[in-house]
Amino acid sequence: MGFPLYIVDAFTKERFKGNPAAICFLEQPQSESWMQQVAAEMNLSETAFVVSGEESYGLRWFTPTVEVDLCGHATLATAHILWESGRLPHGEPARFMTKSGLLTAKLGGDGIEMDFPAEPPEAAVAPEELVQGLGLIPRYVGRNRMDFFVEVDSEETLRTLRPDFGLLARLDARGVIVTSRSSGSPYDFVSRAFYPGTGVDEDPVTGSAHCALAPYWAKRLRKQELVGYQASERGGVVKVRPEGDRVYLSGQAVTVLQGQLEE
Repeated sequence: MGFPLYIVDAFTKERFKGNPAAICFLEQPQSESWMQQVAAEMNLSETAFVVSGEESYGLRWFTPTVEVDLCGHATLATAHILWESGRLPHGEPARFMTKSGLLTAKLGGDGIEMDFPAEPPEAAVAPEELVQGLGLIPRYVGRNRMDFFVEVDSEETLRTLRPDFGLLARLDARGVIVTSRSSGSPYDFVSRAFYPGTGVDEDPVTGSAHCALAPYWAKRLRKQELVGYQASERGGVVKVRPEGDRVYLSGQAVTVLQGQLEE
């Protein structure tokens, strides 16, 4: 008897776009070392491990090299599979107990909306590795409990960045979020996210980064509902709505693979 395994592209409605996540369903918790080995085998930015509980699902996320405290796209992908596979009725919200507390997701007409903690950046001094690693003088530098946060002067600057991942990996942080105002509609802001210290040089679409991007751009643009585009090679769209100490993230997902992980 093996473990049900899925691969889902999150924050997109097209296969092979957005951010792929593996979702592994477990009858009971497994060891961290085993989950880390599975995540390394999957070699995606995150693999989610799901254990059913009485009122919620236990959910943990692993990159190919480390466990992380918060992950948006793999949570979106997990909720998508719960409804698509019939494990959870469409009218019921998905509830997840995680290292970042209770996270919820609900299915709506425009995709899946997730309730996440806000992680606004606070102004910070830019370490030399950050400036040299990005190869530019930032317009703004901040950080939250996970990442450095950098605003650059234009979308063109953001899209043409060629970071030195070796330097960025030396930072005392999970990674670096880089953002700018969008050069035109339909997006309010654009971003990229780099996590070489966790084994992911550039993450295709990062839900947890939008927990920082949403409050930052809501304040800058004086808007409470915004649309962000993460300008990686695969690309993805995240709709955000900050409310107090929470951020509502919305996106779509599509299943790419269904199989079984052998014991």
